[in-house]
Amino acid sequence: MTLDIPAVRKQFPSLDQEVIFFDNPGGTQIAGQSLARMNRYLLEHNANHGGTFATSIASDAVLHAAHQAMADFYHAASPDEIVFGNNMTTLTLVLSRSIARTWDEGDEIVVTRLDHDANVMPWVLAAQDRGCQVTWVDFDIEDGTLNLGDLQLALERKPRLVAVGYASNALGTINPVARIVRMAHAVGAQVYVDAVQYAPHGPIDVQELDCDFLVTSSYKFFGPHCGILYGKQRLLEELFAYKVRPAPDAPPGKFETGTQNHEGIAGVLGAIEYFEWVGREFGSQHVEGLVEKGYTGRSLELKKAMRAIHAYEYELSRALLSVLQSVPGLRLYGLADVKSLDDRVATFSFRLRDLHPRSVAETLAREGINVWDGNYYAVNVTERLGLEDGGGMVRVGAVHYNTLEEVERLREALVKM
Repeated sequence: MTLDIPAVRKQFPSLDQEVIFFDNPGGTQIAGQSLARMNRYLLEHNANHGGTFATSIASDAVLHAAHQAMADFYHAASPDEIVFGNNMTTLTLVLSRSIARTWDEGDEIVVTRLDHDANVMPWVLAAQDRGCQVTWVDFDIEDGTLNLGDLQLALERKPRLVAVGYASNALGTINPVARIVRMAHAVGAQVYVDAVQYAPHGPIDVQELDCDFLVTSSYKFFGPHCGILYGKQRLLEELFAYKVRPAPDAPPGKFETGTQNHEGIAGVLGAIEYFEWVGREFGSQHVEGLVEKGYTGRSLELKKAMRAIHAYEYELSRALLSVLQSVPGLRLYGLADVKSLDDRVATFSFRLRDLHPRSVAETLAREGINVWDGNYYAVNVTERLGLEDGGGMVRVGAVHYNTLEEVERLREALVKM
């Protein structure tokens, strides 16, 4: 069964507004299941960790369930491989400090110009602190794809770590992460994957990828503001943690510093329950090969859900690409060939004639269409494209609650400018 979009939209309380949400790459609307989990936590389980009384015991049960749910979402081997934090940026800054303690002066690391700055500057700053060298991997400015030739040259220098994005939050490009991990591991490098932009669009399997670390933010996949890190258990156990003395010495607790955002973590559990609903309701056509790969229970439902979402978003991407290419004076950046839709998520950035991106965004906002403008913290992308000083780009990003009718309304609004 394909997605029933009216049924999907009913799961999102915010969608009853007369607004078109194409600002999704900066944060999606929250699913009702996530909101309900947060309310229930605050009303019924609101307590600190480790107490002997009922609300604390119930609170700990919710937090454990959320760790297990994210392990299933990532297909991690254990909930102990899941670390919660404020957001992807904060988690990466924390982990970069711990990981960098294993580096020696003169070691090298690799970052890319296609990444969000949250997967760049934490590593650059850590390298500066440790006296390490940073090698940059470029991307093709014509199609927005990562230059794997550059990466191969960088790997010949045997770096300690490669930081790479699963999908570009500026250009929508999906990187060949499994291949990149194999290339990096062949020279002994660890791989840290920023999957924030990819997570709402397709299935993630950290065991299949064999990445060492992977991180997302749940407000990009229909939950609250919260970051979720996966790390191989052996690595999390070995790493030094910057923590206070009473905190646990074992992962994940040793990296979950202080009292966590418990209601937010409960909301992440709700977001995963939303995906489970999608898998049960609409995933029957998308089960081929999943059982054979070892998926069972919730992991199976989640993978079915993400396949169903990906299939629907393919059509949204096709429609968005067609619309944007039809608008006179619009220049699209990144992959622009319909044959390459499998290599991108439904995130498109453009300039319209000589109009400043902020002006375009303001005009669309008056039409009830939310989009982003600027660099979206992907500063290296806009600098490399020569657009940073001119206001960056306009960004339109669809997720599976968007509709083809909304895409058409975007076309009408753009043509009128």
